[in-house]
Amino acid sequence: MDLDPSLLTTSFAEHFALDAGIDYLNHGSFGACPKRVLAAQQALRDELERGPSKFLGRELEARIDVARAALAELIDAPADELVFVPNATTGVNIVLGNLELREDDELLMTDHTYNACKNALEHAASRTGARAVRVHVPFPLASEDDAVRAIEASVTPRTKLLLIDHVTSPTGLVMPIERIVKAMHARSVRVLVDGAHAPGLLPLSVRAIGADYYTGNLHKWLCTPKGSAFLHVSNARTRKTRPLVISHGASSWRTDRPRLWLEHDWVGTIDPTPFLCIPLAIETLSSFLPGGLPALQARNRALALRARELLCAALGIELPAPASMIAALVAVPLPDARAESGGVFDAMQARLYDEHRIEAIVSYFPHPPRRLLRVCVQAYNSLAQYERLARILPSELSRS
Repeated sequence: MDLDPSLLTTSFAEHFALDAGIDYLNHGSFGACPKRVLAAQQALRDELERGPSKFLGRELEARIDVARAALAELIDAPADELVFVPNATTGVNIVLGNLELREDDELLMTDHTYNACKNALEHAASRTGARAVRVHVPFPLASEDDAVRAIEASVTPRTKLLLIDHVTSPTGLVMPIERIVKAMHARSVRVLVDGAHAPGLLPLSVRAIGADYYTGNLHKWLCTPKGSAFLHVSNARTRKTRPLVISHGASSWRTDRPRLWLEHDWVGTIDPTPFLCIPLAIETLSSFLPGGLPALQARNRALALRARELLCAALGIELPAPASMIAALVAVPLPDARAESGGVFDAMQARLYDEHRIEAIVSYFPHPPRRLLRVCVQAYNSLAQYERLARILPSELSRS
């Protein structure tokens, strides 16, 4: 897709409620929701409160089905294998909570795995005497092969499941997910993909990936209201995947809906409006450029690659990963911290915000004093914001 270079200097910030005085480069942690979608959510909430029984008791099921159908089309997944969850961490916990494990079984993850999901996997292992195994994937790395080889080398006859990020949270790497799933299935290992960042960030076909389980957030790169995610369960696994909260669906006699839906769609009273806004969020992001969502994804990726070049030039370092493994979430190594902050994030992150009004992540990875700077690109960002960060970076590093 040919990209107009002027799109890198143009933003769609007017469609978002973000503080105009902040360079918000942290969409990957907490995505911003377009004003149009927020207004629609409030209208749905008002409608719910005017008639709660009508909305929740008689109409919600059909409304959820409409949202699910829109999502199924976007991510190329069978609708009857999809349920909504509040976040991808919940999706991971649902899958891990349903695993039948024995002592000495092994569960794999990488050292790029999101911390909450790492904790969930370790908890699942500890309940049964199974073993949680962390695979070292280097960063910087030269190619996708570095990641694939490391994972394949860690599989043993005791390996039951691999938990793998589609896009790694700390390092922003787009993993060769189809290749990894194929390699694991060839060795009878199930795969749970934590796709927290993937929906909306990059073109996605859950069907083509072919994992046993795939969970992804919608309130990140698809810009739905907070508390909106999905879990996909392959057809062979649907009847054995129960929700974390056992509720009315467990004893339902209905045969007109998939058992997965009956158990997961209603586990108790919640605010369902984030899910109901999915079709409008897709429509809104698709309206920014003539080429729709694919064009926006291409624009965001091009800007992210340019931002990465600027930051690496300011740091005097080589690009830490091939462009083929980058979408619109990028991380670059920083010099080691001279003094640790005592938390997950380096003190430089607070200074960027307090003194320069830049919201970005400066985290310790893989452990202190090693550090990474992570920035994101969404529709409301423009090239000038990353140029400014690159100018500031050398003086900030001299203080840390």
